[in-house]
Amino acid sequence: MSTLLLAGAISLVFTLFMTPVFIRLFRAVGWGQFIREDGPKEHHLKKGTPTMGGIVVILGVVIAYFGAVWITGAIVEISSLLVIFLMVGLGLVGFIDDFIKTHKQRSLGLGGVSKIIGQVVVAVAFALLVISFPDETGKTPGSTRISFLRNTSIDFLQLGLVAGIIVFCLWIVLIVTATSNAVNVTDGLDGLATGASIFAIGSFVIINFWQFNQSCYSLRLDPAVQYKCYDVRDPLDLAIVAAAIVGGLIGFLWWNTSPAQIFLGDTGSLALGGALAALAILSQTQLLLIILAGLFVVDTGSVIVQRAYFKITHGKRIFLMSPIHHHFELKGWAEVTIVVRFWIISGLCVAAGVGLFYFEWLSK
Repeated sequence: MSTLLLAGAISLVFTLFMTPVFIRLFRAVGWGQFIREDGPKEHHLKKGTPTMGGIVVILGVVIAYFGAVWITGAIVEISSLLVIFLMVGLGLVGFIDDFIKTHKQRSLGLGGVSKIIGQVVVAVAFALLVISFPDETGKTPGSTRISFLRNTSIDFLQLGLVAGIIVFCLWIVLIVTATSNAVNVTDGLDGLATGASIFAIGSFVIINFWQFNQSCYSLRLDPAVQYKCYDVRDPLDLAIVAAAIVGGLIGFLWWNTSPAQIFLGDTGSLALGGALAALAILSQTQLLLIILAGLFVVDTGSVIVQRAYFKITHGKRIFLMSPIHHHFELKGWAEVTIVVRFWIISGLCVAAGVGLFYFEWLSK
């Protein structure tokens, strides 16, 4: 518990006090945001605002996690390293995208195909790693089963070893790319994706800590509820890295809230989406992520619906602009109003997801 609290505190302090340093650095090297011409007119005032703030968050998480583990004498577990791997890997893809944008002063960085290829490569590597590194009981960090509130009976290995691993990798690629791109799409208003990520990733501090208390491998587990136990590897370590991410985001939000002095950029949004996906996969709550990340699902869904309707009707639109947060901007809502209301939606989605998770344990 002390490691968890310390990780969150170190990360928060780092991003809170170091973000201004990076703001000055990014301004000095010209890493400013480029604004789309077809976006809301108010956004043109944000042109040149430092971007790639995800670098600060990632650094804060890495320093906080390893620092807290070192100070408390805890053990570094493979599961948390895998979360950090996916976070850093997708952050690197986002960094390349951001660097091209700032270097060439355009709204398009990596092409769509190139960005997806980068995400797929990192996701496949992650998928293969999560079913490696068995412990003394033979349990790997991840499972080849589809999970909702815990693992279901649907196991990809039922298709055979080779076919099962291939389909499993495709499943992980789908989760990782969908989640990382959803956070990326939502990162369109000051503090929106940062605040929503605090709620979504913060839910895994609660979920993983509960899984630790009710772990099948815990000597403290009451024999009367043994049949309810969670077969998740390293749940406490997952809670620690989730706390480090949340702490880092809270410190960063101080500077990212309206009017933002720095943006997450694709570096940050892809990294946060990767961390969110990794936590869901390793916590055996893959499909629960749809509820926990409900705001990201709605925002991304609005883009899909808009494009589909546009093609079907040959040019008509449902929303004034997608993602849907821009629709409300063009309707005259203040940016802060949209962000706070969307945070409320995100919080309600997380409350519903965590409540469902706990209700399942109560009802067994």
